Amino acid sequence: MKNYTITVNGNVYDVVVEEGASTGAPAAAPKAAPKAAPKAAPAAAPAAAAGGIKIEAGAAGKVFKVEASVGQAVKKGDTVLILEAMKMEIPQVAPEDGTVASINVAVGDAVDAGAVLATLN
Repeated sequence: MKNYTITVNGNVYDVVVEEGASTGAPAAAPKAAPKAAPKAAPAAAPAAAAGGIKIEAGAAGKVFKVEASVGQAVKKGDTVLILEAMKMEIPQVAPEDGTVASINVAVGDAVDAGAVLATLN
């Protein structure tokens, strides 16, 4: 065990940290894994059927805004949708010219990094 003294906003706290206790890490990992599996499974099926070019989430976050619609022509670099992660808006752009074949998420959806958000033809 290690003892630390931490000061937060002028308040002093004595903290004891137990080494080798990994009860927190394994509990957090299984909670994250079930979230990833349901999101990935529905996104993968429409992606394969709708379009061959995938637009994947660059980071885990929440869908803030959908900028494009199905059937809309987009050019490389055009914003298709915007994710919010850590209070930042992150545009998810078309990797190449094409037509939006599917939008696999809705505003407010939580997504994991690498999830297929939309597809292009």
